[in-house]
Amino acid sequence: MTKSTGRPTLKEYQGKRNFAVTTEPSGSSKVRPASKSDLLYVIQKHQASHLHYDFRLEWRGVLLSWAVPKGPSLDASVKRLATQVEDHPLDYGGFEGIIPEGQYGGGTVMLWDRGTWIPEVPDVDVALREGNLKFSLAGKKLRGSWVLVRTKSGLGGSKRPTWLLIKHRDRFASSEDVVAKLPRSVASKRLLAEIARDSHGNIVKAAKGDLIAAR
Repeated sequence: MTKSTGRPTLKEYQGKRNFAVTTEPSGSSKVRPASKSDLLYVIQKHQASHLHYDFRLEWRGVLLSWAVPKGPSLDASVKRLATQVEDHPLDYGGFEGIIPEGQYGGGTVMLWDRGTWIPEVPDVDVALREGNLKFSLAGKKLRGSWVLVRTKSGLGGSKRPTWLLIKHRDRFASSEDVVAKLPRSVASKRLLAEIARDSHGNIVKAAKGDLIAAR
């Protein structure tokens, strides 16, 4: 018998946001159904109260989402903590800009990477329930084979389902620090501070994310 994923849903995403204030997509519009041949993959670099990277995979009409505090690593020996958060609407995959301060996740959001993904398992739903999802990424920055492995709930003090994001050993694996080497948006080529400046956000707060990523 397989286990439930216990993941937060799109309704939780909608319940946390005031769409009269934030320009984030509400998820109320109709979206195209998921297809196994063209599934969206996105990473959004997000300077909120702390810098983190939101890792998102399209599945069944939503973006499954994980917050990765240190960002992805190309090193196959490195395991990155990834806390599962609420599903996001598909059109969130195009969002870059400002979430107003005082709103949930207030801060600056960058489209750090995007592309498509292909499952490396026969049944994605079973893999999600069992907590072992293997997949291949075809992004601008991340490519090749990866895995998300669920850990014991609460790892790192989180009450959310916690996973580990790990790069498989293939020709795309590297010891290179990809978050430091490639800090800019794949959509606009801007840094966080530049996105904040252009959208009248908190430039000083956004710049902290640029400095952290450069270390």
